[in-house]
Amino acid sequence: MLRIFIASSFLLAFGAPSTTLAQDGSIESETGRIAVETFAEGLEHPWGATYLPDGAMLVTERPGRLRLVSTEGAVSDPIDGVPDVLASGQGGLLDVALDPDFANNRTVYLSYSEERGGGAATSVGRGRLDKNGSALSNFEVIFRQEPAVSSRHHYGSRLVFAPDGKLFVTLGDRGKAQQAQDANNHLGTVVRINPDGSVPDDNPFVGKDGADEIWSYGHRNVQSASIHPETRVLWTAEMGPRGGDELNIPEAGRNHGWPVVSWGRHYSGERIPDPSTRPEFADSIHSWTPVISPSGMTFYTGDMFADWRGDLLIGGLSAEGIVRVRIDGKQVAGEEVLALGRRIRDVVQAPDGAVMALTDEPAGRILRLAPAASQ
Repeated sequence: MLRIFIASSFLLAFGAPSTTLAQDGSIESETGRIAVETFAEGLEHPWGATYLPDGAMLVTERPGRLRLVSTEGAVSDPIDGVPDVLASGQGGLLDVALDPDFANNRTVYLSYSEERGGGAATSVGRGRLDKNGSALSNFEVIFRQEPAVSSRHHYGSRLVFAPDGKLFVTLGDRGKAQQAQDANNHLGTVVRINPDGSVPDDNPFVGKDGADEIWSYGHRNVQSASIHPETRVLWTAEMGPRGGDELNIPEAGRNHGWPVVSWGRHYSGERIPDPSTRPEFADSIHSWTPVISPSGMTFYTGDMFADWRGDLLIGGLSAEGIVRVRIDGKQVAGEEVLALGRRIRDVVQAPDGAVMALTDEPAGRILRLAPAASQ
């Protein structure tokens, strides 16, 4: 395997990292030198990943392929039975998650952009993975974002199972920003469903004005989501416009304000009122200007990086690295960028405690981060 070393630098404001992969192979992070190796390669725009019980990984490729990556980093042929996707713009085959009872039912969940009704929207489906990891069978769609619209971006699309077995799905505004303020549709929302796609009775809009599946709304484009290991609640990170990427703890029924308020500006340069001017909206617990473009994240719970335990690791597209956020309760206590010099689409923790990062490239890789050996 190719072995390289990376730098990490502490930043109070984020832009593109000032450091790239070092030629001499050694740059210190806040917690010591970090070794990075290319664990797997030859993936076209990998988007989401999850570990199987045997230590292999399922990895999606945005053009519409699902792959099995072995414990040695070998990439399989495409897995059969994956639904047709609209691989255009930011759309395609997106996230992947295992059913909480996967050991018994071998059920795999996928999110993807689906062409329908003259437009497209995010859909979620599930199928059974065979014992060989070569095919999905009996694939069925369990949720469709409504409405479908003619846009090529902002699909959102992270899948996260909560400890109670409910499935959170993050959904972008599909470029129709004003619709994110209408709780009667799914644009710019986080939805919460049962594993079969039915609506939990305790969802906030059940029996009220609003779509029954919605958990929270007023979001722009949420591509990062993870369950806090201690509080067991959902945290998300979403992309702002020109500035104003947000770290949020979505609460049942709350409106997060987009596009009425934001810590960023419209791409035209037009100002958007700050969230503090409208206290009726749920505010973020942290924001980034310049943006990091968050995509994929996980709370670190392993032993390999003992100093990182409890930290939030967020994939940064424009940050071109992993943003490590130190958490104290519901507050951000500090942060640093692990500068990889590549757009990072997803971050997952390996069973041994290593950190795996998916690079968003035509010739995409899975990078493995581990503490560098002492010399």
